[in-house]
Amino acid sequence: MKLHSSLLPLHQVERVTTAGQEAFWRASGNDPALDVPLPAGGMDGGWYRLDLEIEVLRGTVHAPVLYPDYRRGFVTEDDALALPLGNARKGIHRVQWLVRFVDTLSALRFDPSTLPSEFRVTDFSLRRLGKVGAAACMLRALWGTRTSAGRLQLITASGADLMAGGPRRMADKLYRLYSSQGSVGGFSDYDVWLEFYDDVSADGIALTLETMPQLSSSPVFSILVPTYNTDPRWLKACIDSVLAQTYPHWELCIADDASTSPHVWEIVQSYVAADERIKAVRRSHNGHIAAASNSALALASGKYVALLDHDDALHPLALQWCALELEKNSRWRMLFTDEDKIDSAGKRSDPYFKSDWNPDLFLSQNCVCHLGVYERDLMLEVGGFREGYDGAQDWDLTLRVTEKLGADEIGHIPKVLYHWRMIEGSTALAPGEKSYAHLAAMRAIQDHFDRTGTPARVVEMPGFSGYYRISHAIPEPAPKVSLLIPTRDRVDLLRQCVDSILKLTTYRNYEIVILDNGSVETETLKYFDSLATMSNVRVLPYDAPFNYSKINNFGVAQTSGELIGLLNNDIEVISADWLTEMVSHAIRPAIGVVGAMLYYPNDTIQHAGVVLGIGGVAGHSYVGMPRDYPGDKHRAGLVQNLSAVTAACVVLRRDVFEQVGGLDEDLVVAFNDVDFCIRVREAGYRNLWTPFAELYHHESASRGYEDTPEKIARFKREEALMKARWGHLLSADPYYNVNFSLVNAPFTLAYPPRG
Repeated sequence: MKLHSSLLPLHQVERVTTAGQEAFWRASGNDPALDVPLPAGGMDGGWYRLDLEIEVLRGTVHAPVLYPDYRRGFVTEDDALALPLGNARKGIHRVQWLVRFVDTLSALRFDPSTLPSEFRVTDFSLRRLGKVGAAACMLRALWGTRTSAGRLQLITASGADLMAGGPRRMADKLYRLYSSQGSVGGFSDYDVWLEFYDDVSADGIALTLETMPQLSSSPVFSILVPTYNTDPRWLKACIDSVLAQTYPHWELCIADDASTSPHVWEIVQSYVAADERIKAVRRSHNGHIAAASNSALALASGKYVALLDHDDALHPLALQWCALELEKNSRWRMLFTDEDKIDSAGKRSDPYFKSDWNPDLFLSQNCVCHLGVYERDLMLEVGGFREGYDGAQDWDLTLRVTEKLGADEIGHIPKVLYHWRMIEGSTALAPGEKSYAHLAAMRAIQDHFDRTGTPARVVEMPGFSGYYRISHAIPEPAPKVSLLIPTRDRVDLLRQCVDSILKLTTYRNYEIVILDNGSVETETLKYFDSLATMSNVRVLPYDAPFNYSKINNFGVAQTSGELIGLLNNDIEVISADWLTEMVSHAIRPAIGVVGAMLYYPNDTIQHAGVVLGIGGVAGHSYVGMPRDYPGDKHRAGLVQNLSAVTAACVVLRRDVFEQVGGLDEDLVVAFNDVDFCIRVREAGYRNLWTPFAELYHHESASRGYEDTPEKIARFKREEALMKARWGHLLSADPYYNVNFSLVNAPFTLAYPPRG
């Protein structure tokens, strides 16, 4: 049966027809699927030879799979039949493969790739084979992959299987060996993403320029390049990347830091002679990177200054995009872009798709870095680069610059416009290459706290060079925290929650307020009675239908703590300093809601922050990943600002809670925490998530899941309310890059990028 002409799209794939061209398929996402129409009544099980021919036009066709439906739906990966096509790039690729359908098929699905691509299926046919023909086919294929000894072993084992279990056993064993050859390994899809959305060929750049708005201004960018004994190959590549800029209004300011290799100054002079926009100075003595950067800055006359390392490279459109975004955003006085790495062969990898300005993440990790662009006057105002902070001189500079700026004056362009060179000795290759940079960064961050009068200190994170934990001081006396725990029976969960708080928590000034929503079980009521003797635990009855928002609003009104903690009754404390950590952030005037790291009981992540837009409204990051999972660029291990956190465990100041009017009582169960966090953010506060407050979350163990018609209907109503109220924000989370997907797993690439 030849079936290629009758394939039908199921999801993440569309048929594209253009004038004068043969139609082709365009697959997006990581799970494109085509329906293979079968004869009426289905297709008999048995052995079939598949002939597949695919012409790849763009991207990569990777690891195609057949999913047979044996009248029970596509329910298990165990039924999947992998085809031996690994990473098929542009061109025609043919596969002839034996497949065995174990029962009558009611449907057949063909998943052509796990990567986005454009392709034509020029042959997809199935031919029925008998048992003898199938056995011969498998033996021929296996024979060709083995040595003489392996062939002898194959014949001996097949004969033994035939004698012991007959033709069926022999066929089963042969097919197990044969079909395992259809499996292929994983493949990074950044190459494919670049091919689709960042084509830097001459045609690709020209096409992008055609779609970009015309500029009405032409500010000059002064690009600073300090150099010292740079490999000629990389120095030339660096300068050539500036010459290749589509935006012409720049000057390149090079400072040779008294290189002992004569080729450096010779190369620089040759470029100066060739282009009047290139300026250079040769320092009389070596002063290291901060001093050399200041020498380059002294040559600058442009309105903006951009920083470029001597062995790195700019994207051809880097300055074009910077000029455009600065024109669109007139308040920006500083900006940064996304970045990736580039090896000696020019292959790009490891993109860092960054959050928008994220002050707390920036104190733990230099998430600004490259490409950084600053108003020249602002750089001069803060005194340029400080000597003695070499290796972290740009981090130190940015700390001093941002102290003078509001959040709306700091821009982020979510495009990869800078390429770190991965060569020996480069921090792009190994962050621990320059330990002096690690120490300089610690001093720069501590200086920032000292300058701003912030009672905090920098704490090293063992094993993570270049990442830091910030310890914020708590005043004496420590503020009182009212921990609110709504509950209804399930005394086993409640006792575990309360006991873990009382036993492990080292922060002392807190009270536990249990909000009893109609418990009736004898064991629960006896437990309540046992708590009556404790001075810092009390039970408040709340006799009304369950409404998470109303219960907690009621609890806040009945307490007096300067800080409020909202806890589910299925929370269990792990880290003794959990409350100390959360309070230390919640008392900071700029901070709103503080969330924690929550694990499932099997030590996989349940909550590491909330991303707006995932699943339609919001979703959790890194769900199901193992404890200590680093996350995207180690973000699962660092304090950071986020749009929202789960109210299963949060701490915040009472005045913030009251300022925004508490939780919205129209949101009975779902999304009340997300809505609350958005309103807190809209009021001018930064929400924060910390991985250093660790707790277990026995999720939904008390209330159960949204699995009844009534619960599903209520969830739909609350989802609709959120979309109506915050729809404009749900697809534009500032802490989640537009190059990441909202439909696949968080922090996977979006096809296409949003916006």
